[in-house]
Amino acid sequence: MPKKVSSPTVPYAAYLRVYEPLAAFPQPERGHWERYARREHLPSYQDELRGSLADLLPTPPVPVPVHESDDAFVLEADGVVCVCPWRTRLRGWQALGELPGFLPLPVLDAALPPVVRRQTADDYERWLERNPDARPWIRTSTWHVPLNWFVLVADEERAYAPKSAGGEASLRYRTPMVQARRRVARALKALKDAIDEGPLIDGLMDVGRWLEEFHPRSYVELDYGGLVHTLPAEQLDEDHSAADVAEGIAALRAGDGAGASEAYARLVARWRAVKERQNAN
Repeated sequence: MPKKVSSPTVPYAAYLRVYEPLAAFPQPERGHWERYARREHLPSYQDELRGSLADLLPTPPVPVPVHESDDAFVLEADGVVCVCPWRTRLRGWQALGELPGFLPLPVLDAALPPVVRRQTADDYERWLERNPDARPWIRTSTWHVPLNWFVLVADEERAYAPKSAGGEASLRYRTPMVQARRRVARALKALKDAIDEGPLIDGLMDVGRWLEEFHPRSYVELDYGGLVHTLPAEQLDEDHSAADVAEGIAALRAGDGAGASEAYARLVARWRAVKERQNAN
């Protein structure tokens, strides 16, 4: 279990997760996950976040864990136990490589000194030489949900639970891997028939390649995660972004450029308003 850190809810990140059946894992890892899934109490994504933030408090900070996490999210679907390993160390290395594009250099240097970043990057390179096929089961996005993620799911798979006295609000979609792959293929065909290139196509191709690396009986989950803590309840209740994406793709397939543009404009306006909160004081 991860170490417990007393702190308020950590918000502002959404997640795309893949849960693989136990059969997808070789021994002895499969045995570990079999035992793990039988635990009475399992950690949440908030536990992982709080532990990671606690590592940034020492001087010098610890940008990625020294050891890889042996925790996972667990899902049972149709009688099959599936797990989504956290792989916090790997994801930390990958996130660290993306930071220069998100933070001004003086801010980055103050938070993570250059010598710490260089040492961490060297550690990652040495690790990759020994693990060239490594890939994460979880993708993270701060302050928004990438539009290409919504292609993987359908509005009828949406599950929204408002905040109650007994728990937190949540908004997620979950779908079988075969459905997610099928939707990616159909969307790519519609997009490529309508436009030559663009960030939506590039992002969707990247997600599609990632999905191909997992067992076909896996499940894909899109979780708004901490974003639900920064959005009003009525906005969450009215958010049907997957339906808007499906509507736009269907319009493209039918040759209705105006309809596709209208659906896309709704999505961009909705998520631009969310992302702009990142710089709000």
